[in-house]
Amino acid sequence: MISQPEFEQLVQQIRELTARLLRLEQLFGIEASTPLSEQRYETSQFRTAEAQPGPQRPPLPVPPPPPPAPAYTSSPRAAPLSDDLESRIGSHWLNRIGIAAVLIGVSFFLNYAFENNWIGPSARVVIGLLAGIAVVLWSERFRKCGYSIFSYSLKAVGIGVLYLSLWASFQVYHLLPSNIVFAAMIVVTASTCALAVAQNAEVIAIFAIAGGFATPALLSTGENHEIVLFSYLALLDVALLALTVTKPWRRIAVLGFVGTLIYYIGWYDTFYSRSQLTPTLIFATLFFAIFATAPLLILHHDSDRRIPLALAFANGVTYFLQGYVMLISISSTETAWFALLLATFYLLLVRIKAEASDTNAENSLRLMHLALAMGLITVAIPIRLEAHAITIGWLVESAALLWVAGRLKSDLLTTFSLAALALGLVRLLFIDDFPLLSLFFNSRMAVYAIAVAVLGYAAYQNAGHENETRRTTAGVALILLNVVALRGLSLEVSDYYARQMTVTPGHPWSPTEFLQRRSILIARDFTYSALWMAHGAMLMIVGFWRGSAFVRWQALVLIALTTVKVFVYDTSQLDHIYRIISFVALGMLLLAISFAYQRNWIKLPSANMS
Repeated sequence: MISQPEFEQLVQQIRELTARLLRLEQLFGIEASTPLSEQRYETSQFRTAEAQPGPQRPPLPVPPPPPPAPAYTSSPRAAPLSDDLESRIGSHWLNRIGIAAVLIGVSFFLNYAFENNWIGPSARVVIGLLAGIAVVLWSERFRKCGYSIFSYSLKAVGIGVLYLSLWASFQVYHLLPSNIVFAAMIVVTASTCALAVAQNAEVIAIFAIAGGFATPALLSTGENHEIVLFSYLALLDVALLALTVTKPWRRIAVLGFVGTLIYYIGWYDTFYSRSQLTPTLIFATLFFAIFATAPLLILHHDSDRRIPLALAFANGVTYFLQGYVMLISISSTETAWFALLLATFYLLLVRIKAEASDTNAENSLRLMHLALAMGLITVAIPIRLEAHAITIGWLVESAALLWVAGRLKSDLLTTFSLAALALGLVRLLFIDDFPLLSLFFNSRMAVYAIAVAVLGYAAYQNAGHENETRRTTAGVALILLNVVALRGLSLEVSDYYARQMTVTPGHPWSPTEFLQRRSILIARDFTYSALWMAHGAMLMIVGFWRGSAFVRWQALVLIALTTVKVFVYDTSQLDHIYRIISFVALGMLLLAISFAYQRNWIKLPSANMS
């Protein structure tokens, strides 16, 4: 049986089709069809005239058939906007407003009856329970008649009345103990879930979830019952997981995750203490496992990847934060191991096939798990390590990921490796402060050497790749390699001359001290120029040897900067001997490079970035 709005829409479509047929008949010169009663009357007259003798009329000429009408695909036109709005107001809004009005009126009556003691506490609870059951049963009559929305609204009212009646029996009137009321609410929740499965109605399942999560709050006494609370939530979440297996209902998993998280945060903020670490961490792990499985089950029924990806990300981040908050106050080592174990779990989860209806959605979920694993490994390094050991950890992680990415040919792992490399370089160049006990052979030079090696490996892995972005990455890595190497050597030069200043005797403002300090600064600036010229010459030699225009251009830029320094700074600041050596050395270097280019000793490729 169809509903009233559907019947009115069908009538409207019949009217439109009739009007369209009349326009076509007028267009082709065809007389409009007459009603059935007139057709019968004309047929009887024709038969009577045919039976009587008389002159026969010549047959009328048959008109040629009309040309075929242009083909088009007709589709039922939607009802006008005003009709849709009117239908929605009449069938939805008035329905809900009417239900609200009836409930308000009944509540006023019951409140008046309660105030005048017409109805006792026990009778009030019984009336509420009977009324809730009656409304649920009454709603089935409307569902069978095709009024599903109205039926679901009535079910929501009836289920709500049942929960409130049970709540009043415990919290308001103290008629029943909490365990009996708790069991009764579980029965209501289970019955609602069974009704949702039987009628294949997700909205009823949402009612059941809302009632299930409302149960602990309705029966709360303000005391700490961690085991009971979290055990109930775990059972409820497992039930939601079972619904996800049998039905393609994505929203119920999200609602379950949100409801569980709200209870966990509320309990943790109120009752948690360090003595409860073990059971709390066990329950947090159980919740994490349940909602880590949910995205795999959702993708088995639905190809929409948004909810599974969001749920997987939120679940992983939430669980890590839960463990971090509980463990960091005990030991950073245990916290780091927790992050690494969680990363290992996600790496194993990447290997699991979800048997999703959409392969792209399944691959997206795997990439999300891989991203979470890499992020956890990166976070574990600063949790466990300190100072420049963090930098070394990120650099080593980058090299390891580059190696794995090369073996698996994974662009995503390459991206993660470059992100870890960027973290290590930023910390090395701008954050790390190294205690220097000796020159050159110290921890700073060791970390800079590791950074140079990793940058060289990154340039090697991405050079010659068919992807232009990867080739650009190789070029950037090569530039950073030279920048890091020059900075590390320049810092050693600076520290060497800084030590020379600290050991000079005398008063800091005496002429002798001033001249001695100035001579040290002049020697330092000359050493900078010599270092940069030597590095530029080395780059030029490598560029010719490897036939790499890119390396030669780096050498030319560095030599140009050194030339500017010599002509602008060294001319005015250095003593005569240092000035002479700077200009002579620079001139000889420039002449040698120019001679190599003019003789064309090596065939110069036009564009070789390797």
